[in-house]
Amino acid sequence: MTADELIQYLSWAIYVVIFVNVTVNAFRRPLPANIDIALYFTAFAVVIALTVITRIGSVPATDPLLGAILISFVLSLAYLLVRLVEDFSKVPRWIKLLSEVSLVVLIISAFVYSPPRPTWLSLLMILHLVGFLIYTIVAFLRESKRSSGVTKRRMAAVAAGSIFLCVDFIVAGFGVALPEEYTTTIQAITDTLGLASAISYYFGFVTPSLLRRAWQEPELRAFLGRAASLPRLPNTTAIIEEMQRGAANAVGAPNARIGLWDDDKKVLRFSLDEVETELAPAMNLTTGRAFLTQKATFTPDIARDNPLYADAAKANNATAILAAPITAGEKRLGVLIAYAPHAPIFADEDLALVQLLADQAAVILESRALIDEAARVRAHEEVALLKDDFLSAAAHDLKTPLTTLVAHTQLLERRALRTPDAPVDLASIQKLGKEVQRLRTLVMELLEAASAEQGKLIGKKEETYIVALAQEICARHHSARHPCLVEAQEPVVGQYDPIRIFQLVENLVENAVKYSPDGGDVRIKLWHDTGCNHLTVTDSGIGISREDLKHVFERFHRGSNVDDRRFAGMGLGLFICRGIAEQHGGTISATSAPGQGSTFHVELPADALREL
Repeated sequence: MTADELIQYLSWAIYVVIFVNVTVNAFRRPLPANIDIALYFTAFAVVIALTVITRIGSVPATDPLLGAILISFVLSLAYLLVRLVEDFSKVPRWIKLLSEVSLVVLIISAFVYSPPRPTWLSLLMILHLVGFLIYTIVAFLRESKRSSGVTKRRMAAVAAGSIFLCVDFIVAGFGVALPEEYTTTIQAITDTLGLASAISYYFGFVTPSLLRRAWQEPELRAFLGRAASLPRLPNTTAIIEEMQRGAANAVGAPNARIGLWDDDKKVLRFSLDEVETELAPAMNLTTGRAFLTQKATFTPDIARDNPLYADAAKANNATAILAAPITAGEKRLGVLIAYAPHAPIFADEDLALVQLLADQAAVILESRALIDEAARVRAHEEVALLKDDFLSAAAHDLKTPLTTLVAHTQLLERRALRTPDAPVDLASIQKLGKEVQRLRTLVMELLEAASAEQGKLIGKKEETYIVALAQEICARHHSARHPCLVEAQEPVVGQYDPIRIFQLVENLVENAVKYSPDGGDVRIKLWHDTGCNHLTVTDSGIGISREDLKHVFERFHRGSNVDDRRFAGMGLGLFICRGIAEQHGGTISATSAPGQGSTFHVELPADALREL
């Protein structure tokens, strides 16, 4: 046996193996695509069988009838491949009609013209084969580009097989016109091309499980690689979209969907293009059957197996569907489905892959549920802590003025009862007024903190001269112990709520004085640059630690170095200052170090009114 014969016999053997496999599959699942694949390789099998018959001498190779039959089956390869393309993508009607007419005319010509046939007829036959093969090659390559995963590689393998077959016919056609001394070389080339075509078709139509898993690995590895980060996405919708995309790529399907189980309504909820649909599980549906039986299910023809959903399947371009339950322990979370317009895209072994992806989806969804639960617990704890902080701060700060009010009220009452004609105790009444004012201030802080939280602090805006406000506030707080200085080289003017800007500066200066128990300068500096007004308040007080600086503008936060008995307050002043600055379109920040004083910097847009 020569090397050329070995190559030829090997290619024949591969074609026969493909023929047996696809024929068995067509009998098991008589779908149009499976039947067309079987017919295509039946033509190969018949051509091989007729060639073997002539070689063993059962029928002379020169027999005109045998030759015409052989040519007919060879010509049918192009037509059958066009039919096969239609099972995977859309074929224009005129292309299919042209292939049918061309095949019929050429087959009739093969029987009418006895060997030797006219050269023009041979050229037409070669043109028929090559032309339609080129069309199918382009179609399979286009389908490969549109697909992903296993489907992408299968379509590429089929396209490669068709390319080798097309080149084989072209070389054979040239060989007819070449002198006899080139026959051996041409035969070697065509045999090699035939073997390459057979191997490519084998990978495309009868993909071995090992190779199929290898083709799935890159997309599957990418999906599993991202699995750890998916629970951290902003919301469940984003997680599901990523899982759907990863599942489709891993299986090689155009589409994958996840339906989540709604235990209250007893339905599966699917989201498609922001439209939510509900599906009640039922045993006669692939999706419902997978959910109810907790087993992966494959349906190659939705319209045949579920006639009631034929229109919906057609609308979603779905013919075949894989479905697997998403379950965490005993808890049923939903179902994962992958569907495609063509049944041959899937294979039985894809069920195991879909179940693996569904199990991974269960882990991701459960992880997300745990993260959400942890966030809810943490939020609840933070709310409880905030509540405790507020009650503690409010109780402490309200207790002092209330105690003073009650004590002085009782004292005044006893004096009035004992000596009705005694002169008015002006000092006690002034003390009462001072404590009432303090109470009022505390209550107003609480109300303003609520307004800051709701973004409703700012009232009517008007032209405001901040330097003048700062000088007025500085004069009120100036003392020998805390000299207050204002530095400004120019007017600093903007469209603001003057009451709130006054409150902002007042709070900062009050804090500067309060948290400088050993005295020291309080400096207010104001300036203007392009589009912005700036104000800083600097003190020489106890300072703020680096850790506390991160939270100094938060509600109820007080520094770790603040003694509540020494420095009264609820931790709302700076929170309100931040609200005033931000609701004017500005910012507030602080720089400080323990024992080295603090500087608060406010930046406000100079044309705030026009911007808003």
